[in-house]
Amino acid sequence: MAARRLFGATRTWAGWRPRGLLDPVPPGRHLARDYAKRPVIKGGKGGKGGVVSDALKDPEVCTDPVRLITYAMGVNIYKEGQDVVLKPDAEYPEWLFQMNVGPPKKLEELDPETREYWRLLRKHNIWRHNRLSKNQKF
Repeated sequence: MAARRLFGATRTWAGWRPRGLLDPVPPGRHLARDYAKRPVIKGGKGGKGGVVSDALKDPEVCTDPVRLITYAMGVNIYKEGQDVVLKPDAEYPEWLFQMNVGPPKKLEELDPETREYWRLLRKHNIWRHNRLSKNQKF
């Protein structure tokens, strides 16, 4: 709306046409009127009527070694409730203990006969192609 007033043209069903005389603007007024207003915060800082918000806090760190061994700390995503109790190792699947939780293996460390090797090789080639094609115009 403000752009129409500034440029003096409007869009009609027949196309663009010049607009008639602009509305007079009183001194001290701006032509741009449709900007968003600042949000009004009721109550201000610490006054009455303000919304009480819960401040985000870091989770408390557990230092009890017995609790750390018997419970999965930090797994509970709910505000209320207990942490998950750990079961004996025999109740978990075997592949869980064979997972690589360290840094990823390098291409030289993998066996070329495995699918993991070829997936990593493809990923490296895609990264190389992306780096090389970054500098090309077309």
